[in-house]
Amino acid sequence: MTHQPVPLAATSRTPANALDNDHIRDLMGQCIHCGLCLTACPTYNVFHTEMDSPRGRIALIGAAADGRIGLDGPFEEHIELCLGCRACETACPSGVQYGMLYEAARSAIEESRTPSRFERAARWLGLRQLMPHQGRLRLLARAMKLYQLTGIQQVVRSLKFLPKNLQDMEALLPPLPDAYPDYSQPAPAIGEKRGDVAFLYGCVQDAFMSGVNTASVRVLQRNGYEVHFPLLQTCCGAAQLHSGEHALTQDLARSNIAACRDRDYVAIISNAGGCGATLKQYDHLLADDPHYSNWAQEFVAKLKDINEFLADHLHNPPTGQIDARITYVDSCHLRHGQKIVRQPRQLIQAIPGVELIELNQPDMCCGSAGIYNIVQPETANQILDAKMTDVAQTHATTIVTANTGCHMQMIYGVRKANIEAEVIHLVELLDRSYFKADAA
Repeated sequence: MTHQPVPLAATSRTPANALDNDHIRDLMGQCIHCGLCLTACPTYNVFHTEMDSPRGRIALIGAAADGRIGLDGPFEEHIELCLGCRACETACPSGVQYGMLYEAARSAIEESRTPSRFERAARWLGLRQLMPHQGRLRLLARAMKLYQLTGIQQVVRSLKFLPKNLQDMEALLPPLPDAYPDYSQPAPAIGEKRGDVAFLYGCVQDAFMSGVNTASVRVLQRNGYEVHFPLLQTCCGAAQLHSGEHALTQDLARSNIAACRDRDYVAIISNAGGCGATLKQYDHLLADDPHYSNWAQEFVAKLKDINEFLADHLHNPPTGQIDARITYVDSCHLRHGQKIVRQPRQLIQAIPGVELIELNQPDMCCGSAGIYNIVQPETANQILDAKMTDVAQTHATTIVTANTGCHMQMIYGVRKANIEAEVIHLVELLDRSYFKADAA
């Protein structure tokens, strides 16, 4: 894809007053413009343009905050091309909190623009009417399962008659589950009970990849934890936050915090890297809420990614032999956002028989990035192609992930690149090892 930056003069909307505050200026002031973030940035590697690098986007935010440019034109184009992967934060020697700047910029864009009627309808349907409602998402997934079972999917994919944007969305559809977990009762600990944990089963993960949740619960049970499923929990708000829907994200955060106050849990568990990164920002999102700010801090203090939690609480290590050549694809929001890098690898290497082969660029995004692969499919596919080239050189028979979006993207990537490899979540690998030990 040829990318032509919009000239800086092509702006018309009101200057970004929402960005003109001391907090944003303090965050921008941390950047020393050294350029070490450039090679870490997926979009800079695709386009090689300064405005598609973190340093360039920070300069745009500064220009908008000063009122030198508006929120359309180059500002909107280059901010929306950002994946929000936060690889630049890991590369940055000055500790620039780019993720916060990116979210502020997205929120400012949304506050100033008037989306089309179609976009408003799509956002209302996806972000408000589907993702926060478990039953509705499961119903949609069941309809898509029928679409797969009847063979219609094969016809659609072979004839390619759908509009391009729908083709891109359909390509990401994973094999759908036959049944769903029952969350109406706690799952009791197996063996010595070591405490109660709350499990956040998510929205897309629960509806489209519920096998990951089933495996997560079983692995937690095997390590001595009674797993509870707090009533009234809902979508974490990651997609809403990345779309600039700040107020909606805050409402979802309040719902999840309130849901997890029903008992004193040892930990609150998330098994998706992107969800966990947003959940761990609840204290920041609700810092000015007089009723929820303290509760948000307590929630975040107990929130653990499942890899993070199991690495420190693997009371019953897996012993079943898994003879497989494995590569691990980091979730950007797990690696760069939550800084969880060692623990997933530690868990993989705890399984007898596995051979872990590292990618050449494990810190590079796969192109999923929440809903980025839906709204920016051409760029996402270029980034995915580079990731699959890296995966192919490992000759792995199993690709392990730790995030819903990455999982779906890698299933699509394996098919797109014609690579013979299974894609599974890390907890599914652990669960498989436990079952092999039982069978032996």
